[in-house]
Amino acid sequence: MTARNKLARSAPEAQGVPSQAVSAFLDALEHSNLEMHSLMLLRHGAVIAEGWWAPFGPDIPHMLYSLSKSFTSTAVGIAVAEGRLSVDDFVLSFFPDEAPADPSPNLKAMRVRHLLSMSAGHDQDPSMQVFANRNWVKAFLAQPVEHEPGTHFCYNTAATYMLSAILQKVTGEKLIRYLRPRLFEPLGIKGAAWESCPMGINTGGFGLSVKTEDIARFGQLYLNKGLWNGKRLVAEEWVEQASSKQISNGDDPNSDWAQGYGYQFWRCRHNIFRGDGAFGQYCIVMPDQDAVLAITSAVEDMQVVLNHVWDCLLPAMTPEALAPNPQAAEELAKRLAGLRIDPPAGAPAGEADSPMAAKVTGRKIVFEPNEAGLVSGRFDFTPQGAQFTLQKGRKSETIECGQGEWAFGVSSLLDGWSARVARKPAKVAASGVWTAPDVFQITARFYETPHYLTIKSRFSEDGVQIETKVNLNLGPLDWPTLTGRFE
Repeated sequence: MTARNKLARSAPEAQGVPSQAVSAFLDALEHSNLEMHSLMLLRHGAVIAEGWWAPFGPDIPHMLYSLSKSFTSTAVGIAVAEGRLSVDDFVLSFFPDEAPADPSPNLKAMRVRHLLSMSAGHDQDPSMQVFANRNWVKAFLAQPVEHEPGTHFCYNTAATYMLSAILQKVTGEKLIRYLRPRLFEPLGIKGAAWESCPMGINTGGFGLSVKTEDIARFGQLYLNKGLWNGKRLVAEEWVEQASSKQISNGDDPNSDWAQGYGYQFWRCRHNIFRGDGAFGQYCIVMPDQDAVLAITSAVEDMQVVLNHVWDCLLPAMTPEALAPNPQAAEELAKRLAGLRIDPPAGAPAGEADSPMAAKVTGRKIVFEPNEAGLVSGRFDFTPQGAQFTLQKGRKSETIECGQGEWAFGVSSLLDGWSARVARKPAKVAASGVWTAPDVFQITARFYETPHYLTIKSRFSEDGVQIETKVNLNLGPLDWPTLTGRFE
């Protein structure tokens, strides 16, 4: 990373923020029992607070979910500036081969701007129906369009995918390749990855993974109205349009999901806007405070996090620098450096070992037929922890489980067992503990995502029953029980 791209670091007080305010924000998150993965707070372009809850770290990318949408919108803005398309272009004009034989008047009227503003005209989000097909473009265009485009807000991930498909049509490149020289490289973003649909088009509305500081840089670019180190990356007009209210999405004065929607950005209270993704991925841009906050996490109620930002951080931001407070700044820095998510100890009776361990270690377990296609497994217990081995067809995989600490590895079978909560192969940090004399519980964290599995194995003399649960999911949390017998 070049010196020009390196974000400056500063004590909070030098940028008009008391260190105690950041500490209060951390306290609020902790008291709300929210699982945080990272945060980076910028004021006047300088990083004044940054922290990662281990095993998450500064060099580890994180799945963004729908925060990806804001990057897709930016690509559209760049393509518009290059004259490759217009927001007034009709969607059907890009896909003559995938269009229905007799498109409805509302489908004919759908423009790029309607995809951008989540006002394509669908009454309900059609994304799940669209993504169940191989050809997502054709499936999207086949969906009924009940409303006149531009008149009805409906959050619609498939609409963002269509923007990615349009960009690939007009540029001849995948979205991520198009953005690389135009956005990622100038911002110093390296190692970005984006999932693709079955037809090889980047998913657009989700699937991007970048690091926390990359999110912060992206937010700072928007705070700078499209300028980065004096170079224009995004047109100021586009930044203004994307971050402004393009359509109403509700009237609840206390909800940051009802303040209006722009071009793949949400309007917030306090004249703030943001990109966000499921389970707590945030890029919060605060123009009046000249501040940006990047957050990754695993939370269900995303409004709670925003409330803490508004309550703890906003009131503390002063126009002028504050007197230095070395003690408070040092205490905050120490706290941020020591953030971590401890491996679970299990139930109060959780122990490092159990008499059952010696009885079952090394024994082959043959599973009954199951949806995951797992045929056998084995547990090997050692003084340092455990090894959990799974067999699927000819593929065998062993997960190392630490004891009181995380053990790091890679897994594809655990992922497939849990409804694909992570990309394959997925990096995993695992730890195990006996929560009862006959129950061994593994926590397997896919630490490039918001997700982790709790794998509870209940042993008997004859075999084992394994229950698996994912912490957060867009579908079911509990998965079918695996039943196995010792061979």
